Amino acid sequence: MTDVAPPPVEEGTASSIGIPRRPAPALRRYISQYLGYRQVGFPPGLHRGLPSKNLTFIVSIGPPIDVVVQTDGSAPGRYGFVLGGLQATPAMIAHDGNQEGVSIELTPLGSRALLGMPARALWNTTVEAADVLGPVAAELRERLHLTTDWDTRFAIVDQVLARFVRDRSEVAPEVREAWRLLVASHGTIPIGELAAEISWSRRHLSQRFSDEFGYAPKLAARVIRFERARRMIQRPERPSLADVAAVCGYYDQPHLNRDFVELAGCPPSEWIATEIPSVQDGEPADPAESVA
Repeated sequence: MTDVAPPPVEEGTASSIGIPRRPAPALRRYISQYLGYRQVGFPPGLHRGLPSKNLTFIVSIGPPIDVVVQTDGSAPGRYGFVLGGLQATPAMIAHDGNQEGVSIELTPLGSRALLGMPARALWNTTVEAADVLGPVAAELRERLHLTTDWDTRFAIVDQVLARFVRDRSEVAPEVREAWRLLVASHGTIPIGELAAEISWSRRHLSQRFSDEFGYAPKLAARVIRFERARRMIQRPERPSLADVAAVCGYYDQPHLNRDFVELAGCPPSEWIATEIPSVQDGEPADPAESVA
């Protein structure tokens, strides 16, 4: 796919684009997708950084990212190149109506391959990427600032991240398989069935899973199910919330509403009203190709 830069935005108008891209083949076991985004001319406001099945790098092309409410309750922070770990609560990000950057979705099992640490080490935290990647984080951000071409930007991300890939096989095969089954089922597989599939007790599965990812399988399943529902809701041809609930494995729409309130901090109707006009998103990658 060839990307075409959007036309200049006329004064008084608003423009928003989101450009999804698969990473280079060597990185696809570890990274679900890239997303280039540009938003111009919207009113200042707050954006919710929502729970996801992936860790998220966001490289800001322009002003720093202003996180005013952290998932762990720590003090607000400003980040030029931010890394958000797995989480089960939203972060709140202030913006002036103009945003541009590249988002990188790193799979939890890819955390060891690229970062040399389990996803648990970054559970519920937000850090400057330089704290994990070192000086190359500044290099990546600077190189992305020097071009406006999206193809070139994605190629630069491929080149830089490829330096970090290492063959690290510390994750138990059973934990890998448990994660694969959770993702493949979109978070709907019962935890008892999941434990039986890998021939572990539920208690042992919960402990080993939490040791690797920072949260237990039940919460991971909720986040995976929620993320699928959220992606469906923000599509242009958005189905009804009742249909979303049915497809995504909720008992009913009130069940979907309750999970949304707990994981996003607001019901779906409020999120649609405040986020959809300016939200940036692409189609999710095939889950089977996102498991390291």
